[in-house]
Amino acid sequence: MGNRLFALIILGILFPIFLIVAFSILLEDGSPIFFKQKRVGVNYSFFNIYKFRSMKKNTPNVATHLLENSESYLLGIGGRLRKLSLDELPNLINIIKGEMVFVGPRPALYNQDDLMALRVTAGVDKLKPGITGWAQVNGRDEISIEQKVAFDREYLARKSFWFDLKIILLTVASVLSSRGVNH
Repeated sequence: MGNRLFALIILGILFPIFLIVAFSILLEDGSPIFFKQKRVGVNYSFFNIYKFRSMKKNTPNVATHLLENSESYLLGIGGRLRKLSLDELPNLINIIKGEMVFVGPRPALYNQDDLMALRVTAGVDKLKPGITGWAQVNGRDEISIEQKVAFDREYLARKSFWFDLKIILLTVASVLSSRGVNH
């Protein structure tokens, strides 16, 4: 079964959670419900990634770690969304559109030229970005971009159905323990 069909099935199963999260954001801070951001796709192409909005409407469009006092921008529900990675649920839309897959390097921000230069050199820019990846289960936000690219390169060399399944299972364990999540 392909990524797109599987994403559609999962979206159908999780649709009640999708609605609860969407309604919670709408009640707390109004629309839009989704956060849309330009990201780097396969072969250094660009696409808009969809996430549930976990930050207030007036938040500057920069990486969270670059915000001074980032907690002040977080919605009341935002911390829980991030802790449980529920903010990533709309990534299923990106998979259905064919822009992402379940397992691959996380898509870089459009302006992360340093990360993309390393990915191009390593040849991992040819991989479609994923909701999760080998780098995410080995440190996520806690590792350097050089380490992320090394894990992405290892993923490219070991890519298989069984390795993807292992990464998905490790991701579920990581999400349940909230390991490596920056708020």
